[in-house]
Order: sequence, then C-alpha cells, then structure tokens
Amino acid sequence: MDEVPRDDNVSPPVSAPRKVTGVDALKLHITLLAGLTLCVLAFWFELGRAERGNNLSWAYVFEWPLLGIFGVYMWWSFLHGNTSGVRRKKRSAKPALDPQYSGMLTAWQEYQRDLNANRDVPAADDETNHPSP
Repeated sequence: MDEVPRDDNVSPPVSAPRKVTGVDALKLHITLLAGLTLCVLAFWFELGRAERGNNLSWAYVFEWPLLGIFGVYMWWSFLHGNTSGVRRKKRSAKPALDPQYSGMLTAWQEYQRDLNANRDVPAADDETNHPSP
C-alpha cells in the first residue's frame, strides 16, 4: 500500500479568533468588576498605610493600579478574541527556510522515506535468531 508523503513543514490552518458573547461575556464582565473592585480597595488600603509611614506600602500603591490596567487589557483580549495579533501579522502556510539548510532538509526527508519504506520489510535473519519453541 503506497503511503502519501507528508510535508511536515506546513503549519496547520490558523482558525479565526472567536469573540465571546452571551453568558461567557457576562462572566467576563463580572470577573472584571470583581477584580477592579479588589484593586481599588487594595490601593486605598495600601495608600493609607503608606501615608502612615509604612515605606513598603508605596510599592503596592503603584502595583494595584497596574494590576487593574492589566485586568482590563486581559478582559478586552478575551472579549474580542485577541484579534490584534492576527491583524498585524498574516501567517504564511509554510515557514521560511534558510537556503543553506534546504539540502539538509531534502536529505532528511529522503532518509525518512527510506525508513518508512524499509519498516514494512521483515529482516531475513529474524527467524534464525529467534527459533520458535
């Protein structure tokens, strides 16, 4: 039976990003609201501690708003299917190969074809090395 040769250099097709709607979108909105509430409360708490003289709290005063901004970014990415990366760069069906390696690729593909062709052929000395009982 002849086997169809595969070209392992072809990447699978890229599926279109899926926008979140319905109940999943509602869950994202609720999660964002809870996360931003936590960030605001933690910011307020750490600001009070920092003003009372806890110098380490100044780091947290700046950390909580940054975490809130990151939460909004992730919310937006999940909600809209993270299409920004797909718009910026179109993926090619076949990755580029440096010309100096094309001969190596051809040799490797021939080697793989030879291995697959010889896999189905049993060795002649297999029965002599392992006699049946």
